[in-house]
Amino acid sequence: MSHWPSSPTLPTRAGVGLKSCHFAEIVESAPDTGFFEIHAENYLVDGGPFHHYLTRIRECYPLSVHGVALSIGADAPLDLAHLNALKQLLDRYQPQSFSEHLAWSTHGDIFLNDLLPLPYTASTLQRVCAHIDQVQTHLQRRMLLENPATYIEFAESDMDEAHFMSEVIQRTGCGLLLDVNNVFVTCTNHGRDPHAYLRALPLAHVDEIHLAGFAEQTDSLAAPLLIDSHGAPVSDAVWALYADALSLTGPIATLIERDNDVPAFKVLLQEAAIADRQLQSVSVATTAVGAA
Repeated sequence: MSHWPSSPTLPTRAGVGLKSCHFAEIVESAPDTGFFEIHAENYLVDGGPFHHYLTRIRECYPLSVHGVALSIGADAPLDLAHLNALKQLLDRYQPQSFSEHLAWSTHGDIFLNDLLPLPYTASTLQRVCAHIDQVQTHLQRRMLLENPATYIEFAESDMDEAHFMSEVIQRTGCGLLLDVNNVFVTCTNHGRDPHAYLRALPLAHVDEIHLAGFAEQTDSLAAPLLIDSHGAPVSDAVWALYADALSLTGPIATLIERDNDVPAFKVLLQEAAIADRQLQSVSVATTAVGAA
């Protein structure tokens, strides 16, 4: 396991995803928010308006970079051109956090534009760990791995998801991006207890939390099927699960994700304020316990 030098961490506040429709408003109003997060793949170009605004915003706010296309779980070599472009982006903006998904999205030279699930087996574990080692060595920084939202499971899996992620983190030294909405979606879809799942994760390694909304459908047997849509407000059930997560982790930087049906910026700030209140409540409780 490699140990990467510590980098500045995100503040223990709520942040929001940076969307191009909000660029001008953010620059003009300088909102009180903890940090911004970008999707790396939107910025893998040399210049243009995205970089113009991100440069100005980065001067004033902490930054998290979230990758969606590394295909960490693919049964194929990582794309070195993509890794090189990622390194240039991270070197340019020096974000406090970089994260990717436990998923795959490539087959041969085809990019599927989706985050597909993995069988949790010894061979998959070895491949994922090798890819994460390669990413961290190439980028010269520790990455965070996000727990997935899944809709199917593989019969060949011989370990559960929480155990798989614990093994990956132990072997590679990467951190955990805890997506609370993904926990709720996955556990609902597979008939499991999300609170028990939380407690099985390596929570000591959580460096960032994501919150998002989901869409509700039904499967072929008329059972509930939740889709990680990022197109709705955070649900009451996910807020409750977030409170449980914070009781276990303490205050952790938390992102409000909204990638579809993006609302007015003030709506995102209102959701972030809810998370900030929960973070503050946990901070006060933690301080009180420490002083007792």
